[in-house]
Amino acid sequence: MDYKVGLLGRIVLLAVTLFFLSYTMLDEWGVFMTSLFIILVIFQIILLVRFSESSFKKVRTFLDNIKQDNYTQVYPVKFDGTETDDLHIEFNAILAKLKEDQAEKEANYQYFRSVFKHLSIGLLTYGENGEIQIFNVAAKRILNVDDLKNISEIENINKELHLAIQNLRTGGSELIKIAHPDGIMQLSVYVIELLMRGEKFKLVSLQNIQSELEEKEMEAWQNLVKILTHEIMNSIAPISSLAGTLKGEIEDRMEHNEPLSPSDMEDCMMGISTIEKRSEGLISFVSDFRSLAHIPAPKFTSIRISSLFEQLEVLLQHQIESESIQVIRELEPEELILFGDQTQIEQVLINLTQNAIQAVEDSDKKIIRLRAYIDEAGKIIIEVCDTGKGIEEEALGKIFIPFFTTKKKGSGIGLSLSKQIMRRHKGNIQVKSTLGEGTTFKLIFNG
Repeated sequence: MDYKVGLLGRIVLLAVTLFFLSYTMLDEWGVFMTSLFIILVIFQIILLVRFSESSFKKVRTFLDNIKQDNYTQVYPVKFDGTETDDLHIEFNAILAKLKEDQAEKEANYQYFRSVFKHLSIGLLTYGENGEIQIFNVAAKRILNVDDLKNISEIENINKELHLAIQNLRTGGSELIKIAHPDGIMQLSVYVIELLMRGEKFKLVSLQNIQSELEEKEMEAWQNLVKILTHEIMNSIAPISSLAGTLKGEIEDRMEHNEPLSPSDMEDCMMGISTIEKRSEGLISFVSDFRSLAHIPAPKFTSIRISSLFEQLEVLLQHQIESESIQVIRELEPEELILFGDQTQIEQVLINLTQNAIQAVEDSDKKIIRLRAYIDEAGKIIIEVCDTGKGIEEEALGKIFIPFFTTKKKGSGIGLSLSKQIMRRHKGNIQVKSTLGEGTTFKLIFNG
């Protein structure tokens, strides 16, 4: 109210002064009086402008304080019900709220920074210029340094690690082996690219998985020994037993100088034939094992996935037609290109499609779906889906173990071989299955 009264009073006073100025000029009061009123008019105009600007100055000062994150100023409040008082109350309330928000943001920032620094996983962030912004305690311990200013300094620690960090994109990961005073470390390097306030930066995580790898390696060796022992004993036990029986029979005949009768000869030939077959089975098993252990390095070329699907159907056409299976192909986009070893990827798809063919043999609806697309993370995905009976949950966790199989016929190395090929391509293979609804194998290529 005080602002309106003050403004109105000054306008009225100026109007009165202008009236008297006009009167003096018309009534010819003289130059002195006229000049005096002119000076009064100019003075009142200046006062009026200053008075009207006073509130704007307060608003401008208030906005400048906000712009500079200065929330400490307090505007005086007299509690006299005037508009200036109300304006000061609002200013103080807004500044108090902004100050509270700033304190909360700072507290959150310090909290997350503290959590970030003390995580057991090594974390660091750096901008486009390579300058490291955050470098936590775990990362310093893993890299055995006190501090790093620029990401390029990692090259002095391990060139392979530096190259992986520079080249990896969002969602990309790589295993790097580095030397450390505590021994060799196997680092899982994972990178995320982020954009904040128009500036790009990378978040890099470093996790020492040496102990986990050693544990898994030991578990794998134990499983392998169990499988080898089981398979070899299954073949050698009957061979040894049968050879002992034949030896005993022949020695007994030789002791008594008794020639072998035609029926005894036939039994011996049958026993020798059985030994030969079991020996061939053992040789086949060892050959399968050797092929699993010696996968050649992939020769990377551009592969048109539509052509890959067409070749796959041609190769398996006889099986598909004899079982009356419907094959559905889906490509998004149609011209999708994959970079990999065509022979090896084709082998993986043959293994998966043959498994799908066997899975739908007893199904009412025999459909195999071959699908390729690019997911949200930019990875190329190839799926082989079937409408078979599905895989039991207990077997689902073992299907990638070498020589494990749920089929009556089969060596049990197809899926193990496929997984190794995918790992050689820096990718992965996943399976999802529901009993009675079918199975989906997903090949993930990180690019």
